[in-house]
Amino acid sequence: MSVSAAPAFAPPMPWLRRAALWVSLLAALPACATPAEGNAPTSQPKAAHRGSPALPDVAPEGLAIATFAGGCFWCMEKPLDQVKGVISTTSGYTDGHRPHPTYREVGGGGTGHTEALRVVFDPKQVTYAQLLEVFWRNIDPTQADGQFCDRGSQYRTGIYTHGAAQQAAALASKQALAKAGTLPGPIVTEIKPATTFYEAEAYHQDFYKKDPGHYARYREGCGRDRRLKALWGAAAGH
Repeated sequence: MSVSAAPAFAPPMPWLRRAALWVSLLAALPACATPAEGNAPTSQPKAAHRGSPALPDVAPEGLAIATFAGGCFWCMEKPLDQVKGVISTTSGYTDGHRPHPTYREVGGGGTGHTEALRVVFDPKQVTYAQLLEVFWRNIDPTQADGQFCDRGSQYRTGIYTHGAAQQAAALASKQALAKAGTLPGPIVTEIKPATTFYEAEAYHQDFYKKDPGHYARYREGCGRDRRLKALWGAAAGH
């Protein structure tokens, strides 16, 4: 009895094709929770890994500090860097309970921190109220489970105030926004006094400048700009 030779190529089963499609889609969709390939160190000696440094809660003379959390910190640097009077922005982690957290620890959701931005600004050139306006129009303040495609408490939105004046201004801004009634749901962005801010790893700083292609793909894939336009119209951040 002769045995016919097996065909040179057997088409993949449907479930294999679907699995391959999902893998290709996930690979094409960068996430703030996954550093750009080649930028993040894959491993390092345990003794050398000390976590993120804490930044002082004191601004240089004549300047002030603001702290905002708007989901992926990559996407909050650019709109605030563009504001005249902003001296610097620093991506990092705040409002958590573990000292000197690492990016991977925060991303795992177990440290209590949220990705945030520390803004040093000149109050003679830009007011805190103006920074609040930029902040609101770059987030979805109605989303309680993260921001856009990034889900988890580490992507929650927040305004972390430095002193009574900022606290009062932030609360007034939130109340005015709620009273306007233009948003599709209640505002869930938290407002509370700032706690220790830990500077994120160097490869996160100015990410939109270091890898603009990856940054653009992330924003598009995450649906950030589409949602911002739906919420804020012509006033939406970018």
